[in-house]
Amino acid sequence: MNEDANAEAPGGVGEGDTDAAGHVPVLVEQVLGLLAPQAGQVVLDCTVGLAGHATRIAPLLAPGGRYVGLDLDPANVALARERLDSVAVGSDVEADLIQANFTTARAVLDELGIDRVDGVLADLGFASNQMGDPQRGLSFNSDGPLDMRLDPTLTETAADLIAGLDETELANLLYRYGDERRSRRIARKIVEHRRRSPINTTGELAALVRAAYASVRGRSKPSSRKRRAGPKRIDPATRTFMALRIAVNRELESLEALLASLGELMRPGGVAAVISFHSHEDRMVKRAFMGWHREGRGERLTAKPVVAEESERLSNPRSRSAKLRAIRWLGATAAGEAGEAGEAGGLGGR
Repeated sequence: MNEDANAEAPGGVGEGDTDAAGHVPVLVEQVLGLLAPQAGQVVLDCTVGLAGHATRIAPLLAPGGRYVGLDLDPANVALARERLDSVAVGSDVEADLIQANFTTARAVLDELGIDRVDGVLADLGFASNQMGDPQRGLSFNSDGPLDMRLDPTLTETAADLIAGLDETELANLLYRYGDERRSRRIARKIVEHRRRSPINTTGELAALVRAAYASVRGRSKPSSRKRRAGPKRIDPATRTFMALRIAVNRELESLEALLASLGELMRPGGVAAVISFHSHEDRMVKRAFMGWHREGRGERLTAKPVVAEESERLSNPRSRSAKLRAIRWLGATAAGEAGEAGEAGGLGGR
């Protein structure tokens, strides 16, 4: 997992830091170079967020192009529509922004009367306004309800998982989705606490995780060596929060479904670009793209993941864990079509 000085870097914030002018999309120049949007093309943005990438791509589709943006968060869809409408109208580009999970992208395109698209973008981070809203429970920097749902229509929250999973299930979740090496100790601490009182806020959970780490450090022999200068350690609660967010929003399952459906979305010659923010996502994208490349169904445009340049990492610390991979869809072979259904179940293998 890519860690940096940002206390909550693992998991990523795809739209970058907000500022007075709006916000900064991650790896935007690299995305534009790989997608190479042209006049009259149709681009599907699976995670439109606050339209950071959209406002840069849409004008390049003029005249006569179309931009379709999906997002789980209805509030961000409304904000993105405000930003993109002015850009699209002024550029003679049609824009459709829809609150939907990208797993339903094929159905959405059918509803819009679109057969295939020329470009697909999936920025798997989440927007800064989501991270900064304590009511969403995504961050431990401000106390708030232990929610973590990006889609408010989902029924299960992080608090529900914390309350309902047994100790082994909870430890396995933290290890699988967060690479948390102290998952068993953290799970035990949580279970012990919830016997006395429920855990309902981000502050309560973060304190428990930090206490689990402190109990281990307290038994360690003090080191006489000075710690080398370098990036700050991430907060002990980071991996636990990331694991719960992934589980609540079924992020890996959704990515698996998207990767399996890309061939049904793109016309031959179309490009798909995916920005991931943690090792599980990047591994799934890498394996899918390598598989299509070997089968002759796709041409990998990135042999290695594209990462932010130093200037971007310095100006936007949340870009440090971003990894961009892209592939050109060449079309399904006969063998590929026969094995497509079975392939979908193997994309997320570890």
